Amino acid sequence: MNRSAGRRIPLAAVLVAGVLALSACGPVTLLGWGTNASGQVGDGTTTGRTTPTVIDAPWVTISAGYAHSVAIRTDGTLWAWGNNAYGQLGDGTTTNRSVPTQIGTVSTWKTLVAGNAHTVAIRTDGTLWAWGNNAYGQLGDNTTTNRTVPTKIGTVATWATVTAGDSHTVATRTDGTVWAWGNNSAGQLGDGTSTSRTVPTKIGTVATWATVTAGNAHTVATRTDGTLWAWGYNSSGQLGDGTTTNRAVPTQIGSLTTWATVNAGDVHTVATRTDGTLWAWGANASGQLGDGTTIDRAEPTQVGSLTTWKSVTADGHTVATRTDGTLWAWGANASGQLGDGTSTNRSVPTQIGTAATWKSVTAGDSHTVATRTDGTLWAWGSNTFGQLGDGTTTNRSAPTKIGPIHDWRTVAAGFSHTVAIRGDGTLWAWGANADGELGDGTTTNRAVPTQIGAATTWASISAGATFTVAVRTDGTLWAWGNNNNGMLGDGTTTNRAVPTQIGVATTWKSVAAGGVHTVAIRTDGTLWAWGYNGDGQVGDGTTTSRLVPTQIGVATTWKSVAAGADHTVALRTDGTLWAWGSNVDGQVGDGTTTKRLAPAQIGVATTWKSVAAGGYHTVALRTDGTLWTWGYNGSGQLGDGTTTNRLVPTQVGAVTTWSTIAGGGYHTAAIRTDGTLWAWGHNGSGELGDGTTTNRLVPTQIGTAATWSTVAGGDGHTIATRADT
Repeated sequence: MNRSAGRRIPLAAVLVAGVLALSACGPVTLLGWGTNASGQVGDGTTTGRTTPTVIDAPWVTISAGYAHSVAIRTDGTLWAWGNNAYGQLGDGTTTNRSVPTQIGTVSTWKTLVAGNAHTVAIRTDGTLWAWGNNAYGQLGDNTTTNRTVPTKIGTVATWATVTAGDSHTVATRTDGTVWAWGNNSAGQLGDGTSTSRTVPTKIGTVATWATVTAGNAHTVATRTDGTLWAWGYNSSGQLGDGTTTNRAVPTQIGSLTTWATVNAGDVHTVATRTDGTLWAWGANASGQLGDGTTIDRAEPTQVGSLTTWKSVTADGHTVATRTDGTLWAWGANASGQLGDGTSTNRSVPTQIGTAATWKSVTAGDSHTVATRTDGTLWAWGSNTFGQLGDGTTTNRSAPTKIGPIHDWRTVAAGFSHTVAIRGDGTLWAWGANADGELGDGTTTNRAVPTQIGAATTWASISAGATFTVAVRTDGTLWAWGNNNNGMLGDGTTTNRAVPTQIGVATTWKSVAAGGVHTVAIRTDGTLWAWGYNGDGQVGDGTTTSRLVPTQIGVATTWKSVAAGADHTVALRTDGTLWAWGSNVDGQVGDGTTTKRLAPAQIGVATTWKSVAAGGYHTVALRTDGTLWTWGYNGSGQLGDGTTTNRLVPTQVGAVTTWSTIAGGGYHTAAIRTDGTLWAWGHNGSGELGDGTTTNRLVPTQIGTAATWSTVAGGDGHTIATRADT
């Protein structure tokens, strides 16, 4: 992990500052917060942020400078944003950018780091490149001329890692040697002099350097034997040798051989040991050491007693992650760089956000229910009939935990009722019950989860408007509730107040309940449907309602199916998308508003992964993780920032990490691969869960997350990633 940090210095009328860089393994979600005067957060504005803000793209490496940010995407392309007074973005201009901007067309960037106002990077071929401010020769091209585009440094192709300070650069080669160049006024290059260097200069003869990190004007490194070394400026004890004397050559810090990671801040240093403990030393005026004081420390000082620290990064503040994926920050916070929603300094590690490990989500007409990876159940939105299950009929505008149970497996939301299966295979239901849709033998509403029967073999479940259908582990099909249009499939139009087996087949695989119709797939890949068919939603080519399961066509390659109020959408095993039924609002997605009486292929794409149907709109995911919507959009449920209906699948944003989707009556909810929860559309009953009753026209994150992977802090802003594995 390489990082650079810098101090505030007057540079004409621009603000440039120190930096830090981290690399992540695998695609990640990028977030930013804090000072944003130059657009360095990357959210398209220059408004400061006091809480993490998502900057969409599949990023793998990030680095934050004083007032600029740089990153590499999964495709190896280079992107930059923020202050560009010295050309540090590398786009050939000195114009600031407030959104990530691609730099060139090269797709072989491997790692990079942002200094105060310069940037250095390594490509996959081992070559070294630099651009931006070069007043002290920190670019290494043997000049002091600024560069506004990536410039190759020398001809060597064996560079392994690089780190950038305020105005100096340090790097390692694959042979284990360390090299430095740029400003050397405090001995930060480590060559025994105070002479600045304009080309990479080898430091000593040691060839066992493992990691190196550059602060404002000091450098810290570890060797392969686990020892810790530091050199350069030491005014606040940031070298950790017990003094405040500058060192012009690498100096060993103590005798321990268990140092794991180290990171140099502005004028302080933080590190972890192999036992998971956290240590800090140097300047502490803002509490950046995390020891509960503002007293400087000239030697490594343990921060608390925890042994679960995973990674740490520093600037004028410190940010760290623990092995449980939680994010912690402390130190200077005037610009909200800690991300805790305040501008108050913290002198001890403070957790940023809370757990948000969402696993599944389902949306009713105006309520939402979800499960977390710990097996807990949460609900919010309309609660008139007790459909939230919290024992009240009070609406909730934020996720509310339902009971103490931790083994909820699957959950489905109907118009005003909810049904769920626990890990032991038992069936539970609550909410509206006027038509017997709960299945408890009554028509009495239930405000808390109520067990339905004693069976422990329930496998999957789906809730229609006012009826419920389910499949057991033995492949049998069951249904109950309203049956006025034959949607239960038992050959009658009689309501059922308890689960009733439908036919004798034992090959049912999955089932989906719509407004007044039902569709299902058998293990042989055939598709079946029944119930109301006035709009062709059954898909048999007619508008005649069906009272029993009726096979739709002869195809045996149906993979999954979803039912809306009066339309149906399905996927085949070849990745194609099909839809039929009412199309008044374009919910079929074929570019027209003409109803379809039989399955019609939508477009030619063969990369559809999953699909969900809302009341009158459709939501789908492709295998590349992108999100697509179409149909009715009066409340913004399509998430494209408008209230305009869409007649064909329309991509929502550029995010490629969507994993789970759910369509409600007039709203949509989804989960990303990082475990975060998002919702948009109608919110009159608080069904989005963002604490308000305001409609949202674009995906809005609900709560916060605890799946952080890496973080990078600039002088007054922070950017971070979450694991998307």
